[in-house]
Amino acid sequence: MKSNRRSFLKATAAFGTVSLVGFPHIWNKNSSLAYAADGEIKVGVLFSLTGTTAIIEESLNKATIMAIEEINAAGGINGRKLVPVVEDPASDPATFAEKARKLVLSDKCVSVFGSYTSASRKAVLPVFEKQNNLYWYPTLYEGRECSKNVIYTGAVPNQQQDDFVPWLVEKFGKRWYLIGSNYIYPKEENNYCKKLLAELGAEVVAEEYVPLGHSEFSSVINKLKAEKPNVIFSTVVGDSVVALHRQYHAAGLDPEKMPMASLTTSENEVAAMGGEAAAGHFTSAPYFMVWDSPENHKFVDAYKKRWGGDKVTHFVSEPSYFQIYLFKQAVEKLAGSDISPNAIREAVKGQELVAPQGKVRIEPENLHSWLWPKIGQCQADGQFKILKQSANWLEPSPYKAYPNQHCTAEGLKQS
Repeated sequence: MKSNRRSFLKATAAFGTVSLVGFPHIWNKNSSLAYAADGEIKVGVLFSLTGTTAIIEESLNKATIMAIEEINAAGGINGRKLVPVVEDPASDPATFAEKARKLVLSDKCVSVFGSYTSASRKAVLPVFEKQNNLYWYPTLYEGRECSKNVIYTGAVPNQQQDDFVPWLVEKFGKRWYLIGSNYIYPKEENNYCKKLLAELGAEVVAEEYVPLGHSEFSSVINKLKAEKPNVIFSTVVGDSVVALHRQYHAAGLDPEKMPMASLTTSENEVAAMGGEAAAGHFTSAPYFMVWDSPENHKFVDAYKKRWGGDKVTHFVSEPSYFQIYLFKQAVEKLAGSDISPNAIREAVKGQELVAPQGKVRIEPENLHSWLWPKIGQCQADGQFKILKQSANWLEPSPYKAYPNQHCTAEGLKQS
């Protein structure tokens, strides 16, 4: 790290004492040298290894590190090794922001890969916009964001709900109970869900939010028994997913009559709660571990070999993995010249690769990803049975719930 800093100081000395903010053209030129110092490219890895969301984020860290190790073992990027700088923000948005500033300003990372919750992404966003750096966000999220400083590789509402909600209404009925964790993601997903339900003539019998880390769902279970909804639409996250499913199962509720339909319950949470507590419930996602493709078999086998035969892959660890390869392709496209965040952002636009879920693409207009929606039902063995999959990859529409707003390469446009 000291030699990298010396290289940066030497490179800037010729220009005298300058303000990095006041002279962005000088900053970009010299930061490009710092990013590639000593034949290495530093990237930040910012996932919670402790706290309430560590149950899921720890696996995102593993997928990211594995991809970096694979790239380095194959010779790096244009002969340069990737150097991951790992920080633990401990599931706390304020700590996310603090660690992000360190990775960008002190460690001089050319990109940072991180976050699970939207609260943490919102916390770091000002850092990346002010410093004009790049944040790679692998998680499904609520949309309604248009930033030139974030590459979004997870699903947005239309990619999880457009097929899922009509399918559930047709199969189970029109009385829905909405339960989520209390922050922006569940509320915006539920906003989109309610729009779809209204179009289908369905109703919301209750809408409830619980704090992050909430573990006591007895009052929710009692309401479910009283209301008897056809579908329980869950956007609960982290440890709370495990508690909700276990208490639902202990109460003797029947998923054949009143299933939980989730956007956030993956193989990782199922492994924590046990297959019996999850069996019969549904999840919509672009990726499931059982997906049958050569790319996925390779991914799953490598993940188990690296991290343990009992480990699982899921719909957030998969984009955590493939976005490192999108980064690699973007940097390779630059042919070793300018590897500043600006240059990488322009180079990643339109990039495609065959990920474990299928071919993905970064949409140039909004920096979100074209993905492959699927519907899975959890089985007692902890894996999902894929019941439906889209015939084609689906375009990301981060503002579909707000038809008068559009994210473009020039920024957010109103119509």
